[in-house]
Amino acid sequence: MSHRYPDPYGTGERPDHEPAADGYAGGEHADTRYPEPHFDDARYEDDSYVDARPADAHTGAHTGGEHQEAAPAVQHFFGEEEPAPSRRSRRPSREKQRRRRRRTIVMVVVLAVFAGAVFGLTVFLRDLLGMNEVEDYPGPGEGTVSFVVQPGDGPLVIGNNLASEDIVASSKKFVEVFQQESQGREIQPGTFEMRLQMSASGALGALLGDGGTAVHYAAIPRDQRQNETFDELVASTGIPLEEFTALAQDPQALGLPEQAVSLEGYLFPGEYRFPVDMTAEEIITEMVQNAFNALEEAGVTDPAEQYRVLTKASIIQAEAGEADYATVAGAIENRLRADNTETNGLIQSDATVTYGLGRKSYNLTPEEKADTSNRWNTYANPGLPVGPIGSPSVEAIDAAANPADVPYFYWVTVNLDSGETKFSSTLAEHGRYVAEYQQWCSTQEAGRCD
Repeated sequence: MSHRYPDPYGTGERPDHEPAADGYAGGEHADTRYPEPHFDDARYEDDSYVDARPADAHTGAHTGGEHQEAAPAVQHFFGEEEPAPSRRSRRPSREKQRRRRRRTIVMVVVLAVFAGAVFGLTVFLRDLLGMNEVEDYPGPGEGTVSFVVQPGDGPLVIGNNLASEDIVASSKKFVEVFQQESQGREIQPGTFEMRLQMSASGALGALLGDGGTAVHYAAIPRDQRQNETFDELVASTGIPLEEFTALAQDPQALGLPEQAVSLEGYLFPGEYRFPVDMTAEEIITEMVQNAFNALEEAGVTDPAEQYRVLTKASIIQAEAGEADYATVAGAIENRLRADNTETNGLIQSDATVTYGLGRKSYNLTPEEKADTSNRWNTYANPGLPVGPIGSPSVEAIDAAANPADVPYFYWVTVNLDSGETKFSSTLAEHGRYVAEYQQWCSTQEAGRCD
């Protein structure tokens, strides 16, 4: 092991890292600038400086020369003198420097971890106590969203609903603004066009009619029947059912052709936002006009042809998935051709029969299929039924007006989940696909295929 002080026994061996020119060869020219100190273990903590020589080797000078200079004495606090340590011994060892650096690094890391923990705890507590919550958005907001105020909803309920939909930042702030700015006005029930992340004041203004219009919101699905649409309108607007059914008894007053027996097919599906003061007649007029617009966009302008297209489109809507609309439309057209000997003009749609029976089902008895008194029964009566059987979408209307040129007469959906539909030109091939559908039904829960 090498040391930074001279060879204690004069062996002539120099430390590994000391150059020979330092004179520690044990001869007459040994370096006398650094006399050998007496090391006191109690005064020097670092054991790398403790002299491991036997006691009799401490002579105060190197054994290798006669002209060694004695080390100056050091005065102790209590008056005792002892030789002063050499300048070399006062230099910190490399090991000690490394320990100091390690201690410094450890302290820095500990402090950093502690500071991070304190910061994280502070953020957690602020979140827990709600101190980081945004009290109010600057407004005016972005996007659009329909917000419904139910009858009986007060400011607190409305504020909670607004906050849950991120229309305002805080229900508490909304209630405060309501108390300060409403001036005795009440928020009326209805559906309102709002924005996301509005200021509380802006949201209140929209609900009070200052920055928005109160509306009745109604969503009318495609393929929905007239009576179902009326129920939806009653629930959305509060208008009595009798006002809507009275309008259906005189469809020609709303511009429908003479052969129309009700408003069925003309109550165009979609999302509606009716001003709260609209009447039942105004609401129905708007929906019927949307149906006329869709027909005209499909290139159908003659009233009689419009009725025919709407009737066919309603069957397509009920019988097929959107991807198959045009193909089913083509198959129906093939069945309606005068030279059709495959089905002899019969469309044979289950959906039409069940509409005439007033129910929705896939299963029909032989007697029900043979009943000619059911004017919507396309098994017993050739051609189209007497009218539409539901509200067709714009896509179904377009397919009915522009059917695909296909060789098929038959179609059957073999998987009600995926909507997979298979087409055929002969009854024998169709029978195999019907068996495939029945096999699928046998693996489903009871009632799935009813």
